[in-house]
Amino acid sequence: MNLRHNSSLPSFEVRSQCITEEKGSEGGSKELLNDQDLDAPTGPTDTCVSTAGGGSMASIPEYYAGKNVLITGATGFMGKVLVEKLLRSCPKVKALYLLVRPKAGQSMQQRVSDMMACKLFNRVREDDPDFHQKVIPISSELTQPGLAIGPEDVDRLSACVNVIFHCAATIRFDEPLKHALQLNVIATQELLRLAKQMRHLEAFVHISTAYANCNRRHIDEVIYPPPVEPRKLIESVEWMDDAIVRDITPRLIGDRPNTYTYTKALAEYLVQQEQDRLNIAIIRPSIVGASWQEPFPGWIDNFNGPSGVFIAAGKGILRTMRANNDAVADLIPVDVVINLTLAAGWYTAERRPKTALVYNCTSGGINPFHWGEIEHHVMSSFKRNPLEQAFRRPNANITSNYLINQYWILVSHKFPALLYDLVLRLSGQKPQGNSNNSKSTFLSPPSFPD
Repeated sequence: MNLRHNSSLPSFEVRSQCITEEKGSEGGSKELLNDQDLDAPTGPTDTCVSTAGGGSMASIPEYYAGKNVLITGATGFMGKVLVEKLLRSCPKVKALYLLVRPKAGQSMQQRVSDMMACKLFNRVREDDPDFHQKVIPISSELTQPGLAIGPEDVDRLSACVNVIFHCAATIRFDEPLKHALQLNVIATQELLRLAKQMRHLEAFVHISTAYANCNRRHIDEVIYPPPVEPRKLIESVEWMDDAIVRDITPRLIGDRPNTYTYTKALAEYLVQQEQDRLNIAIIRPSIVGASWQEPFPGWIDNFNGPSGVFIAAGKGILRTMRANNDAVADLIPVDVVINLTLAAGWYTAERRPKTALVYNCTSGGINPFHWGEIEHHVMSSFKRNPLEQAFRRPNANITSNYLINQYWILVSHKFPALLYDLVLRLSGQKPQGNSNNSKSTFLSPPSFPD
């Protein structure tokens, strides 16, 4: 079954496959419904959807009315949008339980209060000034056994939660394998253990990534066999010294580029193993970017990934980047991903599939956008609408040639950084441009694989 946005804005591809318990090779499955295109609005509506059997399913807002929802990673980029969307489009939702840890001297309550005070929640605040009463933080720590949830909270969650959205993960590509396993795999395992205690759980939705199987040329909406049995790997690395794990990491991850994609693939397999006990959906977004429409266009709260590259280019700091101009930049707006996530939770709970449903949420399949096109549009936009406090005129260049890229790094990054530091030294200030920081944009511009 294909779900896509209305024909007036056909930019994004949201593909889903409804599958039965009849599996084929490599976890492939026989479809429950024939493939069909559904014109899906950008958010939940009040209409009912007919099922294959001729009955009807409650609309998405109707389904979430009176439901208790548990969310991990709620203070992250996607988690915030998920919380906002639930509160705004499903106003009758009963409660949102957010697993949050204290951080940087802030209590979990303070972190959640600060999150809800931001501009993202303005529309919710206008509709319901007391919306914060539905948001209940639960003290938790993903790196601890049982997620460090207290016994009273475990009993409380076990008695009332209806839907789980598991968004928490480390998205650092260079994360040491042991830590990536802890956050992306072991934490998922602990959450599944908690989910099996919940007496009224109707859906478990796991946020993965479209790059979990990036070592394959074609990725279907199925769970592929992992390179190693996750539980055996976890048991093995527990007793290993960090240095040993670091030395064997390249052999373990094989043809995957980093520990992030490797551990996300392992987590998918762990989630699939519980499909006989839980109603499961897995969402695989590609590169998640700023919002398209909701709650307003262009919202983002970080400079990770492409957003940081765009800002650096717009400020005039980034002048060259090594990438293939013809490579597809598979970007997907965060609100598209969240709309699919909520719809998947609704569909999974209503239909109770016998095997895990997998949804590839990508844009490159039907409307590919290339890095060369991004260079043109980003530069044109910033020249028409300059950013405040720009370092110099935006003029970024993308090239796949190593020597040309190195030349522009020298001319456009290192030489200006040296001059900038010289001016700072002469004026008695601390140098910044040519620092020893290996992550300096001046000296180490990003590069993307071909």
